[in-house]
Order: sequence, then structure tokens, then C-alpha cells
Amino acid sequence: MSRPLADRLRPETIAEVVGQEHLIGDNGILKRVIENGEVPNMIFYGPSGIGKTTVANIIAKKTGKTLHHLNATSASVSDVKDIINSLDTFLTTNGVLLYLDEIQHFNKKQQQSLLEFMENGKITLIASTTENPYFYVYNAVLSRSVVFEFKPLSELDIKKALERAVKKLGEEDYKDYKITATDGALMHIAVSGGGDVRKALNSLELCFLTTPANKNGEIIIDEKIAEQATQKKVLRYDRDGDSHYDVLSAFQKSIRGSDPDAAIYYLAKILSAGDMVSAIRRMLVIASEDIGLAYPQAAAITKACVDSALQLGMPEARIPLAEAVIMLATSPKSNSAVNAIDAAMQDIATKDTGSIPDHLQDAHYGGAEKMGHGIGYKYPHSYPDHYVKQQYLPDKIKNTVYYEYGDNKMEKLTKEYWEKIKENS
Repeated sequence: MSRPLADRLRPETIAEVVGQEHLIGDNGILKRVIENGEVPNMIFYGPSGIGKTTVANIIAKKTGKTLHHLNATSASVSDVKDIINSLDTFLTTNGVLLYLDEIQHFNKKQQQSLLEFMENGKITLIASTTENPYFYVYNAVLSRSVVFEFKPLSELDIKKALERAVKKLGEEDYKDYKITATDGALMHIAVSGGGDVRKALNSLELCFLTTPANKNGEIIIDEKIAEQATQKKVLRYDRDGDSHYDVLSAFQKSIRGSDPDAAIYYLAKILSAGDMVSAIRRMLVIASEDIGLAYPQAAAITKACVDSALQLGMPEARIPLAEAVIMLATSPKSNSAVNAIDAAMQDIATKDTGSIPDHLQDAHYGGAEKMGHGIGYKYPHSYPDHYVKQQYLPDKIKNTVYYEYGDNKMEKLTKEYWEKIKENS
């Protein structure tokens, strides 16, 4: 048990990696890159403990390249030169993959030392950073690389990794015992990890290391033990208790109901459980679903506060998140946008809505005119107030109204503006 559990459980194939579906899922672009075998220079951007190093290891194994791992916080140009000097030997016949962790700590000269070998293909660089690469990686390196953003893991992704870890511990370290970890304990550890699977696995390992077997030879990890290991109060996840999803529901409903005090309380409850990721996701949804067109700037303000929180990390992250939550709770409310898109999607799913009108169809190709495409289209910018009446919806639904103006100040003003223009057209 000398090696940490997180290291022993490091996935060896893409299929074993949890999360990052947008990159390595069935249609993920990074998965396709790996399967093609032609790996470009890449920059992995995202928080710690979410799989960047793991994916780099898998890529090296898949391509047969010799993997060198440097951490820019302690490495120097001489370390890079040592790797370069190993090129063209029998040990590096398939080339070298250099994984440079925390590249933002390399200065311009150190980063430039990589360029020649990136260009001639002798080194394939995978650099990782927890900071925005467009601010911290020099343009010469950035322009020769593809940037992939890794997202914080959800608690369900982390719970999958924890379940796999319990199984492995039962097969190896504790094969003489019957070991159990309750769902509540695993979910608490997952949430307390704050999107970091390594942190969660370390907490799980601590649970087992500090829990003796009972007289029946059983080691049982329950919520009380999980609370002690993570040093965080347990939120109940059972159906009748203080459910994680009930808290998130109360959080959104408090903002929708314009109660800043309740909204802040539930934000504090979520953050205290270590689940900043779920709070952020819910806030981004609220900005469009519940505030929407009553205050369109709310979405941009929320995104700016969220970006600040992710860069700061806890405990400082609580401040911009609180700012955004109070802004959302005290903003005017409108659900006109979500009602409009839901109504349109319902029609598309259940009705024959017909074809796009001929005058709106693409006319930028030879033969379009013969087919009647684009004929009769009126260019709005050629008319007063940049508006001219013409049909845009298909014939079968030409009189359908999806968007109903809300009764807030912003949408009322917008409605008055368009009514006046349409009356005069």
C-alpha cells in the first residue's frame, strides 16, 4: 500500500476515464484524435485532479512514444535539453511525448526552447495548465498547439471512480475482509472532492486506513466516517432527509422567487458541502431560465462571476458567487425565452411544420434562381427602421406565435418599440 490509491487506480484506457464526455466521449474530438494515431501538440486546460495527466499517459501508450514528464514549477531548460539529447536513440524510435505540467511557470525563453522540436515533430508536447492558456502560454507555443479545456468532474462522475476504487481495494488490499461503503458515504466524499477525483480518492483511502474491522471481519465506511475523513459536515442524500438535489431545487426556487436571503443561505449550504460545481451550473441556467429577457445582462454578469470563482477557488470563490446570486435574486424575472423555445421544440417534435419559404432559402449557388430559391426576398436593411413585413415561418405554421413578451419593463419597452415600427411599415 505504499503507492497512493489515486496513483494505483489511474485509468489505463480512455474507457476507464470518468467525465470529460465532451472530449473523450463517443463523439469527443480528443478521442478521435487519439484513435487516429496522429497526435498534435496540445494544451490541456482545467482544474487539478480531473484527468489531464491520465489522458496524456494513455496517449503516450497508444502512440508508442516515450513519455517524459516535467513539472514547470521545478524544471529548467537543462531538463528540456536532456530530453532533446535522448532523441534519435533506440529508446525513442517512435518519438518523444513531453508532458509539461503547469507550463505557465515556464518563462518565455524556456517555452521558446521547445519550438524547434515541436515543429520538426521530434517532440510532441502536451502541456497542462490550471490557468487560462491564452493569458499564460506564449503565442509561438499556442499557435502550434490545440487547446482542450477539461471540465470539473460532476459528483456522479467521481462516485463512479470511488465505486471502482472500493472494488479494487476489496480485491487487493482488503481481500481477507468484507468491505462496504454506503451510497451516502460515497456521495458525500464525491461532493466534498469539489470536482477533484484525486482528492476524493485520497479521502476514501483515509477512510479505509482509519477504520478497523468489526468482530465479523467487516469494514464498513458510513457517512459518519466519511464526514471525519473529509472534515466536512454530511449532507443527507436519502430521499427523506436533507437531499443534495432538494437543496439545489430550493436554491433555484429561492432565486426565482426573488428572495436573496434564502438564495444566499442555500448557496452557503451547497458550498459548505464542497459542491461549487453544482451551484455554478444551476446559476448559469437560472440567468437565462428565470431572469432571461427581463435583464439580459444577467447571463454575462453571472458568467463573469463564475469565471472569477473558478480561477480563485474556495474560499475566495464564495464572494463572486454570492455577488451573482444576490444579483439574480433581485433582478426582474421573465421566463418568456424558455417558454418560446419549448413551444417551438414541441411543434418540431409533434407536427409537420412544412418547408422553409422559397424566398428565405439559400440563393448563393448556381441554379438557385431556376429553383425559385431566394426570389422575392426583401432585405430589411434597405427599408426604414431596418424592417419590412414578409413571411418567415413555413406556410403550415405561418401564424404561430412562440414568443410572448413578458410583463417586465425591458420587454414592455421592446414590445412598444416593435409595435410602433410595425404600425408605420
